[in-house]
Amino acid sequence: MSKLRMFMFTVLGVLFASATAFAQGAGAADVGADNANTVLKWSKLAAGIGFALAAGLGALGQARVASSAAEGAARNPGASGRIQILMIIGLAFIETLVIFTLVIMFAIVNFKP
Repeated sequence: MSKLRMFMFTVLGVLFASATAFAQGAGAADVGADNANTVLKWSKLAAGIGFALAAGLGALGQARVASSAAEGAARNPGASGRIQILMIIGLAFIETLVIFTLVIMFAIVNFKP
């Protein structure tokens, strides 16, 4: 097992060392524009994934708040008015975080360097 492990580490070392051989040369034309386009493409993808995560986790948070509020109102019907007010405030805070994420996503997508 030790010889196999050493062989695998040797192969990985050679592969990682050879990655610089395939790098783009210094004389390549218009390297800066290509890099800017790549960064813009990846930033848009990252913004979309970030907003999807924020929206999905916000929905899970809202479901948990609503579930806890319904359970609290079922256990103590006399406090259901206060529980409902606190639930609405909590839902507003969660939705505000998702909307802030949407605003940040639009700022990233429309950013032109």
